[in-house]
Amino acid sequence: MTISIAGGLRAAAAVLALAFSGAPVIARAGDPPSAFALVRAPAISDVSIAPDGKHLAALTSADGNVVTISVWNTDDLSKPFAVIGAGKVRIQGVRFLKSDRLMIDTIQVFTEGDDRGHLRRSFVSDLQGKEWTGLLAPSHARSAVDEYVAKFDNAILLDSLPQDPRHVIVLDRRLRSSGDILKLDLYSGETTKLESASEKYFSYRADLTGQIRARQSADFEDGKLYVAQWFKDPATGQWSEHFRNYAKNRENMDVVGFSTDPNIVFVRSSLGRDKAGVYEYDLKQRKITEPLFEHKVFEAGGVLIDRTPARLGQILGFTYQGPSTSIYWTDDKLAALDKGVRAALGIKTVAMTWTDPGSNAQVKIGVPSGANAMVISRSDDLKTVIVEKSGPRQPSEFYRLTDTGQLSLLGRANPDLDLSTLGDTTLVEYAARDGLMIPAFLTRPPADKFGPGPYPALIAPHGGPWARDDLGWDPTGWTQYFASRGYAVLQPQFRGSTGWGQKLWRAGDGEWGQKMQDDKDDGAKWLIDQKIAAPDRVAMFGYSYGGYAALVAAIRPNGLYQCAVSGAPGSLASFKRETFNNRQLRELQRPTVEGLDAVAHAGEVKIPVLLYRGDRDVNQAVSDGGEMKGVAAAIKAAGKPYRAFEIKDMGHTLDTWTPAMAVQQLTEIESFLAKDCGPGGL
Repeated sequence: MTISIAGGLRAAAAVLALAFSGAPVIARAGDPPSAFALVRAPAISDVSIAPDGKHLAALTSADGNVVTISVWNTDDLSKPFAVIGAGKVRIQGVRFLKSDRLMIDTIQVFTEGDDRGHLRRSFVSDLQGKEWTGLLAPSHARSAVDEYVAKFDNAILLDSLPQDPRHVIVLDRRLRSSGDILKLDLYSGETTKLESASEKYFSYRADLTGQIRARQSADFEDGKLYVAQWFKDPATGQWSEHFRNYAKNRENMDVVGFSTDPNIVFVRSSLGRDKAGVYEYDLKQRKITEPLFEHKVFEAGGVLIDRTPARLGQILGFTYQGPSTSIYWTDDKLAALDKGVRAALGIKTVAMTWTDPGSNAQVKIGVPSGANAMVISRSDDLKTVIVEKSGPRQPSEFYRLTDTGQLSLLGRANPDLDLSTLGDTTLVEYAARDGLMIPAFLTRPPADKFGPGPYPALIAPHGGPWARDDLGWDPTGWTQYFASRGYAVLQPQFRGSTGWGQKLWRAGDGEWGQKMQDDKDDGAKWLIDQKIAAPDRVAMFGYSYGGYAALVAAIRPNGLYQCAVSGAPGSLASFKRETFNNRQLRELQRPTVEGLDAVAHAGEVKIPVLLYRGDRDVNQAVSDGGEMKGVAAAIKAAGKPYRAFEIKDMGHTLDTWTPAMAVQQLTEIESFLAKDCGPGGL
């Protein structure tokens, strides 16, 4: 296949040549991967192309621990011309603000008095990394902590203005409160005031011309919390409120983009629908006028709009939440490019009959098998694009496609990983005991090594609970580490999960530890009925909300599980208290948090439990570790077996973890499952 972007894209029936830049380093064939091989800092990630197409930037790590930024000249990719280090902070992200300016995201451990957490900061740098600065020059701060933080984390980037070669739009935060919205010259540091910000308003958005045209506010009507959407009239400059999203309704309409017509904006809405769609909203008529993108069984995400000067405002495609985040391309060139790259990289799609949890309608859907591919960055002239290939058994690979039709491998995230030792992950679904269809992701161990089953099995509910899993690479290593060691792993998308429609989401209201837990137990029973799980070798493992669910599994008299692994569990009382202290969450989420308080009933556990958390976990629902100690004390008093440990300097969220922290989790859990899980181990 020959791919040419210049002058239009053509695809012919031939194989696109792959110019590989290197081969992976493989461990001894057949050995399960080490924990470090799965959770190491990627050898390459966050790859992007500069708007002018002259440079590439990426996060890189030679040893899997220390992360640097590498920058290449696209005329010579044999070696980077700059490798940028970070000293005491850990680099977590990089992207081009302009063709010669990078934005760098970092994190570091932070201790100030009794506060022990993590500080996230963003910097701007040239391509050589010679000088890192904040978006705005430091200003006078109100305290020593504010002064330290404001030196760099002093502005919020609102819009990178891709059509403007010098400027970005920022919200001034140098005094740690709402300040002016400024147009900033990245090179001179000069600013122009665009809007006076106010603590009353938030979520400011600029249109395609760089004018601030949208904002939100929060207030109460008859005691009911709502978020109001405001728009500015481009002709008069006057703001007016257009519609309200009431917290209790949970059917939001949100701005996702602007058109070139000043009276048309694009919104994502779930009003009156189980699945959100993308629509045109007419500012003069103050209503939705026509649908732009709706999917029968999956949630629409947003709209992709070209912001380069030559094609400003052109709709390129729409994102949606299928088995994984997907793009429906409406631009003919990008659609053909996407099709050609998928063929060249061997991306396969399998047909599946899918029963929609919202309507029970059965439809045929296509599901990526093993890996997927997506265009993640492109130059303004579309002569160079960056493609990422990844999936549940495929850590990211990054490719560069040029207008000459050359697709070359830039690098692999986990070059020392033998993919043959990993398990296959598939999208499945099963009926809960009340008939509600529950989506799930099933990872089986390699059959050539562990046979057809049944296997020891882990039920692995996600955190949140207002969250979901997908068919992507798991950076925690949890799924593939255990699949490569002979476990089947089921990730149920239990009621209360988001991203599958309103019905499944709302079915979890007030059902913590009850019907939400039934869905997980029904998943375990389904695995057993399918001869995938051995009935006497099932455990539950989860983190955050999943840790709560694992503790519930140890308490409820179901007889399904031999042990439970509970990471960063919190109590229902703490979660209700935390949501009560936030006025929006008090109406939005607190009414849905009812059911079994696992922490309060910890003395009723019936199976062995492993407890763990990070000692810098600032999640208020998890508290300061006292609750975990209380759980351990209650289990001990009940005479039940347990183990507990803390991980030094680890916070609650994944971005606070180092590879060593992830390795400690995996190896401790593996040891517990082998030695302490039920009679003789799992």
